[in-house]
Amino acid sequence: MTEDEIATCIQRASRGAQDAHRELYQRFHGSVRRVALGYSGLGPAEVEDVVQETFVRAFRELPRLQHPRAFGSWLVTIARHHAQALSRGAKVRGRAAEDLALELESTTPAIPPSLELERRVAVVRELIEGLPEGPEKETVRLFYLEGELSAREIAEQLGLGKSAVTMRLERFRARVKRELLSRLLAAGVG
Repeated sequence: MTEDEIATCIQRASRGAQDAHRELYQRFHGSVRRVALGYSGLGPAEVEDVVQETFVRAFRELPRLQHPRAFGSWLVTIARHHAQALSRGAKVRGRAAEDLALELESTTPAIPPSLELERRVAVVRELIEGLPEGPEKETVRLFYLEGELSAREIAEQLGLGKSAVTMRLERFRARVKRELLSRLLAAGVG
């Protein structure tokens, strides 16, 4: 595609032409994927999320793009920002999970595994029921209580990007961890 063809395609895409969206995606998805692959903390699913979210954001904001010739570099910048955010989040979540696991290991008395699992499941159900009605509760309910849908399937069912579902689930997991820890501390464990 020449620069003029890209500019024409961008104009058509900004007016909602789906074939123009496909053309732009085909032309630029390799560049976006390479940016995402450059972040070592991202797994294959996160790389795919970066690609999808980059194009979703770009196509949504396309009418605001003032210089169509800058589309490629603009797209790569969006990808880089999203990949950095995911990468930072993955590192922070990883460290927090490790810290929490170590803390729980050192403070948790020996409880039969089946009883501990039942207690945790009860806490999760209680927290889900306590969530205000809305999209986060629906996402968590579909994932944890129905338990048959993947994050990608939930995203499709709710009309969201997979990363939005993943972020909602991560927020909920963090809430569960905090609640479990506070209950352990309240029970005087440690």
